[in-house]
Amino acid sequence: MTPTEFPFWITLIGNFGFPIAITIYLFLRFEKKLEKLAEVIMQLAEVINTTKK
Repeated sequence: MTPTEFPFWITLIGNFGFPIAITIYLFLRFEKKLEKLAEVIMQLAEVINTTKK
């Protein structure tokens, strides 16, 4: 890699690196919330089933 290629790589990382990092961060946050939501829905289903009997 020559010194003339550095601006190209810096621009490439600046344009794509930050959005990719934000996307990964948000995906991980939403994934945890979705897992918790699924757990609560299962608990609700159990409560409904026990109440019907």
